[in-house]
Amino acid sequence: MTMMTKKRLLSSPELHHLRLVSKIVIYLCALCVLLVYLKFHFQFKLQFSTSFASSATHSFVYDDQVAPLKIAFLFLARGDLPLDFLWDAFFKNGDVGNFSIYVHSVPGFVFNETTTSSAFFYGRQLNNSIQVAWGESSMIEAEKLLFEAALDDPANQRFVLLSDSCVPLYNFSYIYSYLISSQKSFVDSFINVREKRYTYKMAPVIRKDKWRKGSQWISLVRRHAEIVVDDHTVLPVFKEFCKRWPSTEFMEIKKMLQSFLSDDAALEEDLLQIFPKRRNCIPDEHYVQTLITVSKQLSVAGSFKYFTNLQIMGSIPFFYFRFLIRIRSSSCDKITGFENEVERRTLTYSLWNESVKKGNRTVRSWHPATFKYADAAPQRINGIKAINHIQFESGAHRIEWCYVNHRRAPCFLFARKFTPGAAMRLMTEGFL
Repeated sequence: MTMMTKKRLLSSPELHHLRLVSKIVIYLCALCVLLVYLKFHFQFKLQFSTSFASSATHSFVYDDQVAPLKIAFLFLARGDLPLDFLWDAFFKNGDVGNFSIYVHSVPGFVFNETTTSSAFFYGRQLNNSIQVAWGESSMIEAEKLLFEAALDDPANQRFVLLSDSCVPLYNFSYIYSYLISSQKSFVDSFINVREKRYTYKMAPVIRKDKWRKGSQWISLVRRHAEIVVDDHTVLPVFKEFCKRWPSTEFMEIKKMLQSFLSDDAALEEDLLQIFPKRRNCIPDEHYVQTLITVSKQLSVAGSFKYFTNLQIMGSIPFFYFRFLIRIRSSSCDKITGFENEVERRTLTYSLWNESVKKGNRTVRSWHPATFKYADAAPQRINGIKAINHIQFESGAHRIEWCYVNHRRAPCFLFARKFTPGAAMRLMTEGFL
C-alpha cells in the first residue's frame, strides 16, 4: 500500500498573515536603505548648505552667538617662517576675528619672540607635528594635521594651505571677500595622460578613471576639509603604492657613498640591487585631488558593505540583497565624487618654465622658479594678478577661465617661491 503525503493547503487567514509579514520585511529593508542613504549623504549636504547660507552674511550662529566666518591660514614650514614680516603686515590690515593661523613646523619648534618677528605667529605651531620629507606621504600627513587642528574651531569655514615661501598678492580684505563669497573649494585637478604614476594595485579603492593630479596648494571649504581629515581609506593606499623615486633612503646612501666611489653609474647599479626601481609618484600632487573624486564612491561602497553584513546575519532576505548587488556597480560607476563642488584650479601662482641641466640634457625642474628682488618688480607682479585663465598642457589641452560665483575673477591670490628680498619689495611697492 502506497502512502502518499498530502500537503496541507494554507487557509485564507494564514495566507493573509504571510503576505502581511512579507510586506513588513520589504518595508523594513526599504527603511534600511533610506537610513543608510541619509547617513552617508544627507548629513553632509545639510552641513554644506548651512555653511553656504551663512556665507551670504559672513557670519554663522554657534552656541546661540553670532560669529564671523573665519579663514584658516595653514602654513607648512621647514623651520621658521622667513616671510613672517610680510604676513604680519597682511594680517594687521585684517580683523583678528576673521582669521586664524596654524603652522606645521619641525617637531619641537616653537614660535615666540625669539623665533618670529610677528606676534600673530606666537604659539601657533602644532604640538603634534611630524618630520616631513619632500615627495613622501609624510607631507600629506602633515597637511591632514593642519586641517584637523583648524577644524576644532567651528568658525573656520575656509582653509588655505600655504608654504613658507608663499606671499599674498592682495590685501586681507580682498582675499577674505574672494574666499568667503565662493561656495566652492579651489583644487587644481586634472587627468594627466602622459604620466605613468597610477598602478592598478590601487584598485578597487582608487580606480584609474578616478586618478587625478594637481597642485599641492589648495583652498577648501569646511565640508571638504572634513573629508580630508576623516579619510582612513585612501591614505593607506597612497602610503603603499604612491612613493617618490629615487627614495629618500636611496639618495642618502648614494650621497654618503659618492665620497668613497668615483664611478656613479656602477654605484647606482649596485644600489638598485638593494632598492628596486619603481615608478615615481609624488603623493601631495595627487592625494586631495583623487580623494575628492572617489569620496562619494567610497560612501556608497560602505553602504553595500553594511548591507552585506546584514545579509550574512540574516537580517534581510537574500532576494533583496541580490537586488542591491545588481545596482551596486552601476551606482558606483555613475558617481563623480565632489568634483562638481570644486573650482579645478589653484589660487597660488608658481612659475614652472625653469629648465635645468641634467648631464647633456636640458629638462624641466621638479621645483618652481624662485622670485628674487629683481623678479618682484611691479610690472611682473601686476602681470600675475592680471591672469584670468589657465591653460593646461597635460594632454587634455583645456583652458580654465577663472570665476567666483559665476563672475570673472583673477586666478591667483597668492604666489611662491619668494625670497625675503622679493617679499620686502612687495611691501615697499605697496601691494598690501
